[in-house]
Amino acid sequence: MQKIKSLMTRQGLKSPPESLSDLGAIESLRVPGKEEFRELREQPSDPQAEQELINSIEQVYFSTDSFDIVKYELEVSKKVADLILEKQPAYVKELERVTSLQTGLQLAAVICTNGRRHLNIAKEGFTQASLGLLANQRKRQLLIGLLKSLRTIKTLQRTDVRLSEMLEEEDYPGAIQLCLECQKAASTFKHYSCISELNSKLQDTLEQIEEQLDVALSKICKNFDINHYTKVQQAYRLLGKTQTAMDQLHMHFTQAIHNTVFQVVLGYVELCSGNTDTKFQKLQYKDLCTHVTPDSYIPCLADLCKALWEVMLSYYRTMEWHEKHDNEDTTSASEGSNIGTEETNFDRGYIKKKLEHGLTRIWQDVQLKVKTYLLGTDLSIFKYDDFIFVLDIISRLMQVGEEFCGSKSEVLQESIRKQSVNYFKNYHRTRLDELRMFLENETWELCPVKSNFSILQLHEFKFMEQSRSPSVSPSKQPASTSSKTVTLFEQYCSDGNPFEIQANHKDEETEDVLASNGYESDEQEKSAYQEYDSDSDVPEELKRDYVDEQTGDAPVKSVSRETLKSRKKSDYSLNKVNAPILTNTTLNVIRLVGKYMQMMNILKPIAFDVIHFMSQLFDYYLYAIYTFFGRNDSLESTGLGLSSSRLRTTLNRIQESLIDMEVSADPTATLTAAEERKEKVPSPHLSHLVVLTSGDTLYGLAERVVATESLVFLAEQFEFLQPHLDAVMPAVKKPFLQQFYSQTVSTASELRKPIYWIVAGKAIDYEQMLLLMANVKWDVKEIMSQHNIYVDALLKEFEQFNRRLNEVSKRVRIPLPVSNILWEHCIRLANRTIVEGYANVKKCSNEGRALMQLDFQQFLMKLEKLTDIRPIPDKEFVETYIKAYYLTENDMERWIKEHREYSTKQLTNLVNVCLGSHINKKARQKLLAAIDDIDRPKR
Repeated sequence: MQKIKSLMTRQGLKSPPESLSDLGAIESLRVPGKEEFRELREQPSDPQAEQELINSIEQVYFSTDSFDIVKYELEVSKKVADLILEKQPAYVKELERVTSLQTGLQLAAVICTNGRRHLNIAKEGFTQASLGLLANQRKRQLLIGLLKSLRTIKTLQRTDVRLSEMLEEEDYPGAIQLCLECQKAASTFKHYSCISELNSKLQDTLEQIEEQLDVALSKICKNFDINHYTKVQQAYRLLGKTQTAMDQLHMHFTQAIHNTVFQVVLGYVELCSGNTDTKFQKLQYKDLCTHVTPDSYIPCLADLCKALWEVMLSYYRTMEWHEKHDNEDTTSASEGSNIGTEETNFDRGYIKKKLEHGLTRIWQDVQLKVKTYLLGTDLSIFKYDDFIFVLDIISRLMQVGEEFCGSKSEVLQESIRKQSVNYFKNYHRTRLDELRMFLENETWELCPVKSNFSILQLHEFKFMEQSRSPSVSPSKQPASTSSKTVTLFEQYCSDGNPFEIQANHKDEETEDVLASNGYESDEQEKSAYQEYDSDSDVPEELKRDYVDEQTGDAPVKSVSRETLKSRKKSDYSLNKVNAPILTNTTLNVIRLVGKYMQMMNILKPIAFDVIHFMSQLFDYYLYAIYTFFGRNDSLESTGLGLSSSRLRTTLNRIQESLIDMEVSADPTATLTAAEERKEKVPSPHLSHLVVLTSGDTLYGLAERVVATESLVFLAEQFEFLQPHLDAVMPAVKKPFLQQFYSQTVSTASELRKPIYWIVAGKAIDYEQMLLLMANVKWDVKEIMSQHNIYVDALLKEFEQFNRRLNEVSKRVRIPLPVSNILWEHCIRLANRTIVEGYANVKKCSNEGRALMQLDFQQFLMKLEKLTDIRPIPDKEFVETYIKAYYLTENDMERWIKEHREYSTKQLTNLVNVCLGSHINKKARQKLLAAIDDIDRPKR
């Protein structure tokens, strides 16, 4: 017991005397006494209950006899005490909460009591007293609503007048807004009998507004006005018919195009017919176009394009308006509410697609209308400048189409291509006939031009400079320019029209290409011109085309004022300047090429046809120079290859494809043959004024130089133009252009050889030299120290040739390549004549062979003082032949097989002369057989 007490003291429990309650608790754990057991025994027994009671006793009590029950119970009591002590703080805390809750409930009861009391006071003092006021206020509100309704009804009665005023002011959004508000109001007050019919009336008014709105929308097609269109679009948006408006707009544009072109053409047809009859108004547009007169064709076309431009510009500005407002709507939608955004986006997408699709449709309508107009008149009768102007207008229109919708304008291109090919065939045929006439009347005198002459200085080539200059339409500038390209729509958006006809569309600038007669100073040059300004008989064909295109008359001869001045000024020499060598005919051909290129530049689809015709101009000029100055059948037999296989092929091709060899038409010829002959030109004939047979003039060398070098100059100009031609040539046709340049243009300089060979063949008396060589004794017995007289005679011939050459150069500057070719030809002929002379020798000793070498060295030494050509042409040809006399039998056989440049006669003579000296008869037969083997393939 003492242990228990001490334990309780340690845990902070009171001692038994101090705590009666604790004692009571402990007391309650005591074992029942006898009385209690007696009571238990007296109670009726229940076996099941007893069994349960026994089962509830812990098993430890039945363990062993030595089990200490007291100790076990004390231990149990200790655990119970510990548990009580552990739960003691929680019990105290919970008791405090219960006490606090009781206090709060008492306070709430007081508050509720006070609140109920105050509510009763308010009910009696305020609510019941205010019911009367509320009833009166309700009556007042009803009356105010009635007054507002009456005022609205009154306003509705006056709506018609205001709507009419707004429509006159073109305030369509306001009118629709008012009408819709009226409809809404009428719907709200439909229970009033006084406005029962107003709804139907307002609906009629709304339909009337829509009709006027459609008319207002149609006005946009010709003269776009931002404010006007903004009002119309706002009005359609209020009606919820934005998509419908777009459909209507495209229909109006289509109708506007049709009405516009019809009215423009009708106006010109009626004006030119002078007939007030209304029959033209009943014609179809296609038939109406056939009544346009040639004089009014260009003004009508220009006005047609101007009117169509206005329609397309209106469409362009319409698209601009929608792009701008779409951006604004998108911005406002992102900043504001999203209500109705999906529907708005749908409308915006529909409008965008509709407008983009409409671009192609409208341009297609424009193309078809202009195509009908173009094909309604035969343009082949037009003057060149007028036809070029038509092409220029159509080219500008196609540029508009490309900027408008990215179209390549296939319809326009095809229609203008048909007209152009038709026009150009007729034009080209006439030009070829005129070129033949000019060539046949050309005296091949020099046309004096400045040393810095360039074809770009000619009127016809101004377009090439303009295409690179910033003054031209920005849309034609190359894409590589740093500044942003300005389209025609941006350039003419607010003012002007790209199809305005200029007051003077022809180039009026003066050319400055003619030479000034050798005078250096400006004053002298001016006086030189003034000296002949009064000559009334000086033709001006140099600045004209081949014919006067208004009269069709062809001048007999094209002579420039400068040419006449050069004839009158005896001290004038073109040798003073390194000016290009060309004739008036050459200059006219170049001008014609410029005109062809103008047409090709404006209308690229016919580029191949134009370039083909341009090539025919060059072909015919080349063929004429060859026919006049280079044709000589004996040349081909020389075996010197003066005419290359390429040149011969080119000349044959030209003759077969371009030259009409028939004198008169065959009446039995087929239609196809007749058509082919129409494409050909008769072969030209040299003017009888040109004399090529006089030795004093070196057989027309001046004329030959002018003619040949003018052809070379023409070829150089074609070479210069090749990149421009290549740029516009269709890819599939480029092989034709490449072949033309490689097979024809490049052969122009090759004509120098055959042409100047004819001069060289006549300038030196080679026959006389052969006669002199035949009188020489070659079987001498001693070494000679003096050369033979034929060498001096030949050198005199060369000296005379040099003097004549200098005389000719005073008339015409002889370019260094020409001089070199002439000297080369003469020397080559002389050397071959020397070999031929040696080949005529019957007997020759070793001393005679030494004499041959002496003669030839003397000739070379003197010749080198006359010419700068190095090395001397065919020098080895002579030296090798002379040295061949010394060859042994075996060496000579090999030499004969290796040197096939010598003729059979020359080789045979070589063998015969050597017979008896160091070659026997058997060897001679063998060598002659070898020569025969070489000659056989040539037969």
